[in-house]
Amino acid sequence: MANNKQHLSTSVFLAPYYIMFFTFIILPVAAAVTLSFTYFNAIEMPTFIGLANYVNVITQDGVFMRYVLPNTLTFAFIVGPGGYILSFLLAWMLAQISKVPRTILALIIYSPSMTAGIAMAVVWKIIFSGDQVGYLNNMLITLGVILEPIQFLQSPEHLMTIMILVTLWGSMGVGFLAMLSGVLNINKEIYEAGYIDGISNRFQEIIYITIPSMKPQMLFGAVMAVVGTFQAGAIGVELSGANPTPQYSGQLMVNHLEDFGFIRYEMGYAAAISVLLLLFIYLFSKIAWRLFGEKD
Repeated sequence: MANNKQHLSTSVFLAPYYIMFFTFIILPVAAAVTLSFTYFNAIEMPTFIGLANYVNVITQDGVFMRYVLPNTLTFAFIVGPGGYILSFLLAWMLAQISKVPRTILALIIYSPSMTAGIAMAVVWKIIFSGDQVGYLNNMLITLGVILEPIQFLQSPEHLMTIMILVTLWGSMGVGFLAMLSGVLNINKEIYEAGYIDGISNRFQEIIYITIPSMKPQMLFGAVMAVVGTFQAGAIGVELSGANPTPQYSGQLMVNHLEDFGFIRYEMGYAAAISVLLLLFIYLFSKIAWRLFGEKD
């Protein structure tokens, strides 16, 4: 009887989580997967067309295969690992200093991630503005490096680089805080034992003690980096002021599905792209789990 009461009380406390998870995770994913097998223009009822949307993405959508997929993978392979490594290095360096300056610096580093990326893009648009008022153009002209302003945000040669720079700048989020917490909570006696056993420098200390001792935080940071990277996209549209971005130079999968879903109202096709995006996130999250998950 007592056992049943305990199970009942546990279920009551867990019920809100299950309800919210089902409502905001399971149902939307199920709806996206279902719509991906249909033609749906948001006006007429969905029409089942099988795998046609997925076939079209791979065989008919030249923009996706030529621009969107390479852009997304390039962006992901630079921003994901780059932001992840940067988060760890900054967390490790902050752990080496005293509490007060560490807290101040952590807040400064973390603060860009608390501000909406689109809002911060306004600041970056001023820096990279394509006229002489733009800070970067003004500085380069003053130094004599260039003679006339460069259209940074409308240039296919520069847009992706600027997107990567802005995203890295704002990527020190909860993953960074988790890593900082992980480094600070490692038992100092482990380091002392390591030096007795033959560790002779800080690099060996990081490889053989720090990283193995904070695998849960490393895993959490990796998953957050994967999700955040593949969900990025609004920054390119906001910087360039257009969707699609100029010559598709900053077009990512999120932009592509928004283009088809909310501009062209091809909801079924957009749902298929969203499912592919979800599969990418799942695949890279599994890789992160392989690297940092418990092997038991």
